Amino acid sequence: MPNRKQPFESSFAMRDGPLTIREIMESHWQNPEFAFLSACHTTVGDESSPDEAIHLAAAMQFSGFRSVIGSMWSVDDNVAAQITSAFYNNLVDGSGKLDCTRAAVALHKAVKTLRKEIPLEQRIVFVHIGV
Repeated sequence: MPNRKQPFESSFAMRDGPLTIREIMESHWQNPEFAFLSACHTTVGDESSPDEAIHLAAAMQFSGFRSVIGSMWSVDDNVAAQITSAFYNNLVDGSGKLDCTRAAVALHKAVKTLRKEIPLEQRIVFVHIGV
């Protein structure tokens, strides 16, 4: 949930309550590499000052995540599941390990493989920022 007045209090809705950007930034995770934010509007800032707002995906990167995928607008839950599944199939390297440096290519391949099944405006909702 974006909080335009207090960006560090923007949060993700979790089962046991909100997880704020402040809490993420104050955590002591060892080498956070990758985050896939499949919730709607996670790369959207404040309309009145788009160059200055901190959106959720950028906040994750500021918190130390090397690579983040977020959404630019609303996405159908089934479409998000299809893209996410195809994405993770492409993110795994030859040794069977997840490699965040492959995130941009993995997203591209996922969208490309689903182009006949998913309408254009739903395929292009996700963007990659970072490594």
